[in-house]
Amino acid sequence: MQRRKVKKISGDIVLYLVLGVIFIITVFPVFYSFMGSFKSNMELLTNGNKIIPSIFVVDNYKQAWELANFQKYTSNSLFLSFFIVVGTIITSTIAGYVFERGHFRGKNLIFAMVISSMFVSLGSLTLYPQLMIAKVFGINTSLWGVIIIRVMGMNVTNLFVTRSYIRTLSTEIDESAKVDGCTFFRIYTSIIFPLLKPLIATLAILEFRFAWNDYLMPMVFTLSNPDRMPLVVGIMNLKGSGAAASSWNLMLAGTSIAIIPMIIVYMIFNRYFIQGLTAGAVKG
Repeated sequence: MQRRKVKKISGDIVLYLVLGVIFIITVFPVFYSFMGSFKSNMELLTNGNKIIPSIFVVDNYKQAWELANFQKYTSNSLFLSFFIVVGTIITSTIAGYVFERGHFRGKNLIFAMVISSMFVSLGSLTLYPQLMIAKVFGINTSLWGVIIIRVMGMNVTNLFVTRSYIRTLSTEIDESAKVDGCTFFRIYTSIIFPLLKPLIATLAILEFRFAWNDYLMPMVFTLSNPDRMPLVVGIMNLKGSGAAASSWNLMLAGTSIAIIPMIIVYMIFNRYFIQGLTAGAVKG
């Protein structure tokens, strides 16, 4: 009995040590960036290996807020993130519902082809074709171009998790609704969609994080229209905004401000995020 207890305690110690190491590796870059945001640019360039600043320069945040025009860029990021999140929730849940509950020829083949695109990473190679297509429709100089491309170019992972989650819902619900005269999409809007609350919270957090931190495409689409730049693009412009060639202190201060909304959103919806992710990925 004593031996089993010692073995259990030893296993717990090893587990917590591993988790502690993972926690440190994960949190350290964020902590270093936060501490770096209080350093002067000279201290960052000459004594960057020191974590705690010699002198806390709070003025970095004031300069970053003013130079990056945070009020305008933050509203642009909120605009971009809101419509991407809402659009993604609609397209992902509809697509997941159609692929799971719909009956049409070639459904499994089409789904397999869509899912297989998860294993093909083209990266920025698709950026130029997307920009040319957006130019044809006249949306290549605004955030609407980014929103439409992100929403209509649906995330395959979201589709897979959504279909798996809907699979856990009893088909008897659909059959009862059909008896009452509901159409296929009336069942979705009136019955299925309200049951997807944990999944919707999960999709909202994932897409908000992605949209809020997106840089390359918004940067390209707003090059000729700087007033529509989102916050992340504005922060990158801080690199050359100070007296020095590269104002890393202002960039780190801007980055620290930019991650606050993401932390707040995650803390609020954390419980629903875990519930939706596990229900969609494990039960399915």
